[in-house]
Amino acid sequence: MGGAMAMTLAALAYPSMLGLNKATTAQDRVIATTQWGPLTEQDRDFVVKVRAAGLWEYPVGQMGLQKGTTPGVITASKHLIDGHAALDTTCRKIAPLLNITLPDLASPQQQGFVSQLKADSGKKFDTDFANILRMTHGAIFNAIAKIRSTTKNSLVRALADQANDTVLDHMTVMEKTGLVDFDQTLFQQTTPPKLPASDLTPPPPAAGQPQVVLTPPPTATATPVDISGLTGGNASAGPSPSPTVR
Repeated sequence: MGGAMAMTLAALAYPSMLGLNKATTAQDRVIATTQWGPLTEQDRDFVVKVRAAGLWEYPVGQMGLQKGTTPGVITASKHLIDGHAALDTTCRKIAPLLNITLPDLASPQQQGFVSQLKADSGKKFDTDFANILRMTHGAIFNAIAKIRSTTKNSLVRALADQANDTVLDHMTVMEKTGLVDFDQTLFQQTTPPKLPASDLTPPPPAAGQPQVVLTPPPTATATPVDISGLTGGNASAGPSPSPTVR
């Protein structure tokens, strides 16, 4: 399944492997120097990961508004749509500045979650919805903390701050459904399946196609990051038109 692509200079800004259980020895390798601070492999992968999360959780939120049978699931669905629309706006703002290529499809693993929930109905939908989303948010929550505490790039820090608040909110509303099986969910969160890299990697966007945009709901309360005025610890004296990719 997707994830393979030719390695060219332009493609250096797209991860060759991305997943919740990703293991690599070069995550702290600086791949670009920008006016907002150095960009590492893990910084880049984090931006892609946040974008990919929205590409499946936003439509699952829409699905939950239609198929959910309890007030808690309906409320959680609204939070998914609201939060991921705002995160998506931030990702689309900062990605061009950092020369990061964003996917337009979630990873095959994430698409599998969507397919599972599409096939569910009634109580089973509610239960799977709450547990799948509590598990995935719990896993990414730890990754956010690592990025926030280690990145030297101010744009990535700003996204991590927003993602931290959003993911904590989404974990909380899933728990408030009363449907989360914590023993099972935490086991799955801490013992993820050993999937091939291709299942964990969002495919690169198709050339010439318009970028997918997650539209905020009319009653949106979440807001994207205001990136104006942000600088990095190693910022240059003046603005640079594009990052220097290594």
